[in-house]
Amino acid sequence: MKVQLQGQSLRLRIGEDELARLLAGERVENATAAGAGAVLRQRLRMVAGEAPAFSAGDEGWDFGLPEAAVRGYVSRLPCRDALEFTLPAGDSDGDGDAPLALSFEVDVRDSVRRRGPPARRRKPEAD
Repeated sequence: MKVQLQGQSLRLRIGEDELARLLAGERVENATAAGAGAVLRQRLRMVAGEAPAFSAGDEGWDFGLPEAAVRGYVSRLPCRDALEFTLPAGDSDGDGDAPLALSFEVDVRDSVRRRGPPARRRKPEAD
């Protein structure tokens, strides 16, 4: 899993092998050792329902993506589009934190290698 974080925007991109594990009900994980016992960890799984889930703790960040949305996205692969979600701000201290924009993608190059190129859309014929 590749993680890109900037401000209130987070992008999670996985390859086809990780996607297969996710679709099989497994968790996908990324861990980066930052030295002196510091490990930055993100975990991704599918959840029931229509809303994404998020929790953060000593063990890292856990993201739950709605299963139906992920499976619908997978049916369109390969594609360059991301599955987009908005996670509400914590705002427990009342300082008006902005929500987190979460983008989930499957690496399009990996998908093309595995699934072949996307089907071309035919232009409607003129009358």
